[in-house]
Amino acid sequence: MDINDRRKKLVFRAWHRGTREMDLLLGSFADSFVHTCSPEELDQFEHLLTCQDPDLYDWKCERATPPSEENTPVMRLFLSHKLPPA
Repeated sequence: MDINDRRKKLVFRAWHRGTREMDLLLGSFADSFVHTCSPEELDQFEHLLTCQDPDLYDWKCERATPPSEENTPVMRLFLSHKLPPA
């Protein structure tokens, strides 16, 4: 698959999670991150998208800490990402 097609697919998946909160959190992160990241970072982001919404939300809200196997550079970028002003 072409890297640009892969990026588009990942952005779409990020914006269509199933819960509105995660759509906003992951979608805005994808919009600011995916178009400039490396293939390795895309792999990490694709793995991040396999995590369950309740887990991601708890990690993002600092109610829980991601397990060591999920603590990737892309996960840390996602956790530090701030939503753009409305």
